[in-house]
Amino acid sequence: MAKKRTLFTCEQCGHQEPKWLGRCPSCGGWNTFREESSSVSSGGSKAHEKTRKLPASEIALNQVAAAEGLRFSSGIEELDRVLGGGVMRGSAVLIGGEPGIGKSTLMMQLVASALPGTRALYISGEESAAQIKMRSDRLGLDASAVDLLCESDLDRIMSVLRKTRPQLVVMDSIQTLISQEAGQVPGTVNQLKYGCHELIDWAREEDSAFFLVAHVTKEGSIAGPKVIEHMVDTVLYFDLADGGLRIVRSTKNRFGSVDELGLFSMEADGLHQVADPGEIFLVRRGGEIPPGIAAAPVYEGSRVLMVELQALTVPAKGGYSRVYSDRIDPGRVSRIAAVLERHLSLRFSDQDIYVNVAGGMKISEVGIELPLAMALYSARTGIPIPKGVTVAGEVSLAGEIRPTGHMDRRRKSAAELGFQRFVGPESTGKERSRSDGGEVRVATIGEAVKAIFKAGSAKP
Repeated sequence: MAKKRTLFTCEQCGHQEPKWLGRCPSCGGWNTFREESSSVSSGGSKAHEKTRKLPASEIALNQVAAAEGLRFSSGIEELDRVLGGGVMRGSAVLIGGEPGIGKSTLMMQLVASALPGTRALYISGEESAAQIKMRSDRLGLDASAVDLLCESDLDRIMSVLRKTRPQLVVMDSIQTLISQEAGQVPGTVNQLKYGCHELIDWAREEDSAFFLVAHVTKEGSIAGPKVIEHMVDTVLYFDLADGGLRIVRSTKNRFGSVDELGLFSMEADGLHQVADPGEIFLVRRGGEIPPGIAAAPVYEGSRVLMVELQALTVPAKGGYSRVYSDRIDPGRVSRIAAVLERHLSLRFSDQDIYVNVAGGMKISEVGIELPLAMALYSARTGIPIPKGVTVAGEVSLAGEIRPTGHMDRRRKSAAELGFQRFVGPESTGKERSRSDGGEVRVATIGEAVKAIFKAGSAKP
C-alpha cells in the first residue's frame, strides 16, 4: 500500500530534505525549499506502476553496427566546429546565455539553415507565432521547411513530436515546460528534470537532434538542477565579449572536443560568423607599444588566435597586494609574479596587479604563461616589448621555459599577421638558447628577458 511522504526540495539545485530549512546545505541558497509530496510503497519504492518497463537485454559491443551518417551539418560552420564537426543525430544539446545575447536568433538560423530535406520543429514557450515570424522576416530566413509550435505543456508537445517526428527540434526554453505529472508551477526543479528527461528520451528513440535553450543565473551558470547538464550530451555557453563579439564555447561534449570556440558578430540581420578571427583580439597601434602589453598566439581547439595581454602594476593600497584578473586565473597570475620575483629580483609583493585580455576572451591554456610573464615584467620595469614580437610557452616554478603544443602553428600564424620575431621554448632539453632568423628559442625566464628586451633583469 502506498504511503504519502513529504519532502522539501531546493528549487536551485534539487537537494532534498525531510523538513524545511531556511538555507540549502548544498548550494547555499536562502528560502529555496518548496514542499512536495510523493507516493511511496510499503517496500520503499515509488508507486508509479506505469513507469515499469520490460526486462532489458544485453548485447555484445562487437555486435553493434556503427551507423553511417550520424552527423549532419547545421549550415553554420562555427556552430559545427563547437559541436565537433556537425549535429549528431539522437543527441541533446543544452545552450545557455545571458538574456538578449542571441540564443533565440542562433536557434532560428539553425533550423532555417539545416541540411536540405531535414524536417525542423521550433517550439517556443515564451513568444507568440507572430513574434517569431517577425524575427524570421527581419533575419531574412527561408523558413519554408520549419514547423512552428507555440506551446509549453509537455503532454501536448510530446503528442506533436510523436505525430510529426522531426529530425531537428529546438525547445525555447526549458524553463517554460510544465506537466501536471510534476506539479502546477513551471520552472521548478521537478518540472525541469521531468520535462527534459521526456524530451531527451524521445530524441534518442527517434534519432533526432534536440536543442534545449536554458536561462542562466546571475552568476552565469545554467539555471536549474545540475543533473540536466549530466543528462544532455553537449553543454554550450553563449558569452558576450568586448566589441559585441559573441563566443560559443562548450563545457561538455560527448562527441567532440571542448576546446573549440565559435565566433559570431551580431548585426541587424542576425548573427554573422567571423570570417577572419586572427585579428579580432589584437589592438593595432600606429606608434610604439606601451609597457605591459604582450601579443600571444593562443591555441583554441583547432585554430590559433592572436590575443593581446595587458598588465598593470601599481603600489598596493594599505600594504596588502591583490590580483585583479577575470580573464586569466588569478592564481596563475600570482604564480608567474612569484617566479619573476624569485628569479629576476623583481618585487611584486608590494604591488597590486591588474591583468586583462583585449576582446574579453577567457584563456586557460598553458601556453599563455610566458607572454603573461613578459607583460608583467614590462609593466613592472616600464620597458615596452618591441613591436613585432610575439611569445608563447609554459613557465615552471624553477624559471624554466617548457614547450607547449603546436608551436610551429603558433609561429606561422603570428608570421601571417606581421610578427617578425617569435620567442618560444626549446624543442629539446639538450639545446641551449638559439636564434634562427625570426625565431628565438630559450630555456629560462632570464634568457627570454634578454632575447626580448636586450637586457638583463632590472630592479625598479
